[in-house]
Amino acid sequence: MHQFTPEVEALANEVLAYSLQRLKSDPPLDGPRTAEDLFKEVGNTITEKGLGGHQALEVFTEVLAKACISTDHPRNLAFIPSAPSEYANLFDLVVGASALYGGSWQEGSGAVFAENQALRWISDLAGLPESAGGVFVQGGTIGNLSALVVAREEARKKHKSITKWAIACSEESHSSLAAAAKVMDVELLKIKPNESECLTGDLVEKALAEFHKDKTKRVFVIVATAGTTNLGIIDDLLSIGNVAKKNDIWYHVDGAYGLAALCAPSVREKFNGVELADSLIVDPHKWLFAPFDACALIYRNPKLAKEVHTQHASYLDTLHDDSWSPSDYAINLTRRTRGLPFWFSLAAHGTNAYAEAMEQTMIVAKNAAEKIRNHPNLKLICEPELSIVAFERIGWEKADYLKWSEKLLSDQIGFIPPSSHKGKSILRFAIVNPWTKIEDIDIILATL
Repeated sequence: MHQFTPEVEALANEVLAYSLQRLKSDPPLDGPRTAEDLFKEVGNTITEKGLGGHQALEVFTEVLAKACISTDHPRNLAFIPSAPSEYANLFDLVVGASALYGGSWQEGSGAVFAENQALRWISDLAGLPESAGGVFVQGGTIGNLSALVVAREEARKKHKSITKWAIACSEESHSSLAAAAKVMDVELLKIKPNESECLTGDLVEKALAEFHKDKTKRVFVIVATAGTTNLGIIDDLLSIGNVAKKNDIWYHVDGAYGLAALCAPSVREKFNGVELADSLIVDPHKWLFAPFDACALIYRNPKLAKEVHTQHASYLDTLHDDSWSPSDYAINLTRRTRGLPFWFSLAAHGTNAYAEAMEQTMIVAKNAAEKIRNHPNLKLICEPELSIVAFERIGWEKADYLKWSEKLLSDQIGFIPPSSHKGKSILRFAIVNPWTKIEDIDIILATL
């Protein structure tokens, strides 16, 4: 199985040809099929004798791949999609072909060095000290959980009599915080934001005062969101950070989507206060043009994370020295070097290109908002702070939105499933792809 035979070389050329063709061509939108339908076409692909490389690749490229929605299609504006650069996609092939292990410095020092430079760029944009550092993990859910575990351990050192712990966050915070609370067996203190859906320091202060009346309970972390998933709202990071410092509580900023815009000069001031964070996350696979999966988890003081997350076993003793092993900073041990495609694209294109691409997506969002504002059938819900544009179709109910969304995908125009806001169905454009043009928005709006 490990010999590079002529057959393997031929397959390698086929794989490369498929990859390059997809990069050079407009990505297909495609769509899901039922398991029964797929089985009818391809049958059981796992057999005793094997299909052979050529046939297995054909099954994937001609059937299975076409049953997956392309996240990088310019009119895939659902959830928070992805738009990896050509350089990032190509280098992902290198990462896979290189058999790199990214858990320890001993085994992957060159790769870890490169990843750390990418993390340093984000840390500098956020205004964190030189001591800051972290690791690329699978996604925002793992990033948030890893940071919150460290936050709780720090709180336990200071408040030994507390028996009940809680995470304080906005009602509009990401669902991963509820998942983290469940895993950690802690309470989730959800705070109602203001009329603009923004969480502020005053609101957090009041919630803390009420919660801490019970002396057996304590909030161990305050989480602010830098760009909510649904509407793209940025919490008041500065005032919340000041409240966290005043109350000696760990301050975590969930910027999985929005903190990418730290590199965009036009909106940088919206993130003032992020420099107070004890930890933060941002997902390059969302709005920094990297392939799935890559979440940058960064700590102000990574030594605290190392104390919590380092795993100890006889077979790991050789790794426990002063070197930087990424597995020491999150709940995972084994990890691929998932930050390398992002590093390569950033190193190759330069940071100016990233800022320009970021600004371009926000220009399209502003233009889309203006078109919606002037559309006779549509109502803009709020002005876009970043690149999410939320709106409603006047007179439609949930069933109408679903029917429209299904037809839009069936017609291969776009992928925009409905969301909801204040109990009402809405639509939203998540514009993170620099190849999304205003003409794409026009095509979609023409169906409404």
